[in-house]
Amino acid sequence: METYKKSSKYDGETVIIGSVTDGYNQCEEEFCRTRQLLEELKGTDINLIITTKSDLVCRDLDLIKTFNDPLVSWSINTLDEDFKEDMDDAPSIKDRIKSMKRFHKEGIRTTCFISPIFPEITDPIEIIEEISDFCDYIWLENLNLRGGYKKTIFDYIDLKYPELLPLYKEIYTYKDMSYWKELDEEISAYEKENDFMYIIDEEPFIKSPNENPIISIISIMKR
Repeated sequence: METYKKSSKYDGETVIIGSVTDGYNQCEEEFCRTRQLLEELKGTDINLIITTKSDLVCRDLDLIKTFNDPLVSWSINTLDEDFKEDMDDAPSIKDRIKSMKRFHKEGIRTTCFISPIFPEITDPIEIIEEISDFCDYIWLENLNLRGGYKKTIFDYIDLKYPELLPLYKEIYTYKDMSYWKELDEEISAYEKENDFMYIIDEEPFIKSPNENPIISIISIMKR
C-alpha cells in the first residue's frame, strides 16, 4: 500500500470514508485497507467522518478514538431484517445498532442515516425512537428512483407490497409530493413534542441544546 508521507497536509480538512463505497465492506475484513488508511492519518488534525452499514467499524475503534471529535454514521432505513435482506447484503440492523451504542458509550459522535426512506415501508419515527438514546444526529433522505433502478424497485414493490404500487406510481411517475409533505409534517410535530431540533439546509454538525439528537433533512420534502 502506498503511504501518505505528507498526510499532515490534510490538517483542518474533512475526510469522509464511505461517501461512495462503504469503507467497511466485506473485502475490508480481509485486506484492511481502511484500517491502513486510518493508521496513515493518525496524528493529523482532520475532521474524520465515517459512513457505513457495517459493525466491522468496531474493529478500528482504537484508531478512530485517536482523532479529534470523529463522527461515525450508520445507514438504517428499517428495523425489519427481512426487508433489509431484500435490499442489501450487509450486516444486520441489530448489529449496526449495537455498534452505534458502543461508539456512543465511548464518547464518539454517532449518526443514524435514515436513507433511503421507502414510502410506507420505512418508518422514520419508529427508527428514531429505537436509536435516539445513543445517537447525536439523525439524517433523513427520501428514496430517489432513476434509470433502470426505478423498474427494479417497482417490480419489487409489485411482488412484495402490491398494495403500495399505486402510491409509488403517484410519487415516482406522476410526481405527486403529497406523501413527502405529510411525512415532513409528521416528523416536525414529533420533534416539537419531544424537544428535538429539526433543521433544514443548515450546518448539520451544530450542537444540540439538550441531550436529544438533532434531526436534519437532506432531501426529504423541503418546507
